[in-house]
Amino acid sequence: MSLRNVAINDDYSWDAGERARLLQSPIVPETRRLPGGTSAIGAVFIVVNAALGAGLLNFPAAFSAAGGVTAGIVLQLVLLLFIISGLVILAHCADACSERTYQEVVRGICGRLTGVLCEILIAVYTFGTCIAFFIIIGDQLDKLLGAMMPSLAGSSVPWYADRKFTITITGILFILPLSLPREISVQKYASSLSVLGTCYVTFIVIFRCAQPHEQIPAYIPSRASSWIAVFNAVPTICFGYQCHVSSVPVYGSMQQQDIRRWAIIVTAAMFIALCVYTGTGVCGYLLFGSGVDQDVLLSFPSNDVPVAVARAFIIVCVLTSYPILHYCGRAVLEGLWLRFTAQEAGEEPRRERRRRILQTLIWFMLTLLLALFIPDIGRVISLVGGLAACFIFIFPGLCLINLKLSEIQEQKSKSWWAMISYGVAMVTLGAFIFGQTTTKAIFVDLTS
Repeated sequence: MSLRNVAINDDYSWDAGERARLLQSPIVPETRRLPGGTSAIGAVFIVVNAALGAGLLNFPAAFSAAGGVTAGIVLQLVLLLFIISGLVILAHCADACSERTYQEVVRGICGRLTGVLCEILIAVYTFGTCIAFFIIIGDQLDKLLGAMMPSLAGSSVPWYADRKFTITITGILFILPLSLPREISVQKYASSLSVLGTCYVTFIVIFRCAQPHEQIPAYIPSRASSWIAVFNAVPTICFGYQCHVSSVPVYGSMQQQDIRRWAIIVTAAMFIALCVYTGTGVCGYLLFGSGVDQDVLLSFPSNDVPVAVARAFIIVCVLTSYPILHYCGRAVLEGLWLRFTAQEAGEEPRRERRRRILQTLIWFMLTLLLALFIPDIGRVISLVGGLAACFIFIFPGLCLINLKLSEIQEQKSKSWWAMISYGVAMVTLGAFIFGQTTTKAIFVDLTS
């Protein structure tokens, strides 16, 4: 999913007493007003944009892995309760520690070590998502070239249409130049393109499903083979709904920073995302059954013109989203580097430029090479989806626990114990999802 507005962290020298005092009595009014900030409607669309992304293409396969439409929808609704509550918890913790990015909130509430772990996981998550973007480019270009040049359908593919060449040349010509600048000003254009592209893909899948078609779908089970099989869809759902890293700066930019208003905003945003994901997942699954590809667009024929337009939209979205994800990961790595080398952020521009270019080239080459040798996007999402569970469940749960434990109360109320219990439940569920999905993904990769 998309990660935005991740800034380089400042170093903190708080001791335990200072942090405890800050969390015990945050001087934050119930409602804060920020002149010129983001409106409620604007915040809804920003959160929706942060949630919608390349994971949309994998939802029909996730419904198939879960064992059907009912299992996929029920699993989404259950996880959405934790997803929405996690977004609200993060906003409350942002008020408590007066921070404006995800990793800084985790660092301020849970301490330095947890904050460093969070930064590392954000870097790994963005790195894995960039690999998935390259795979999507290769998948869609294969189909587009097949539609434009039907002669490529034979067994021998010329060098200029080879998947490895098309991915490499597209990355060098478009992605690398957009990733080199210090600031990514194309973000505002990428946001509108991403929302437009994902909505068009959903429309095409639903439209094709509603049309009379001669193709008989593969086997469509009515129920999951076992309760464990339902968890096969969890990585895709977590990857699709992961907008928590972006949510903290969105909340910090709002005109009225109020927890109740924020709860309504994220609920509305997640409902929109639910409609888009469910529409694509259900219709794509009913259209192709258990034989649906990991990327639903690959299940459609190459000569389908409206689907070809959807493929072009997805390619453009990925080309503009990769630099944003790379910028987020690079910013986190830059913050870690400056902190552990005890350097100042305002160093000599020439030295900063050399390091930035070197970091970008290494990031670009590693993600490109891995994408060339991992042709299945499902494998990448299964790993990245496990990391997304950390941002959705584990870190918000830890923040809630630490925030409540910092409160000085002679007698703990029932609500206090309820919040502690809920935080423990979030951490436990997140750890289970992360462990189960990551272990399975590694096992499948090794056995394959």
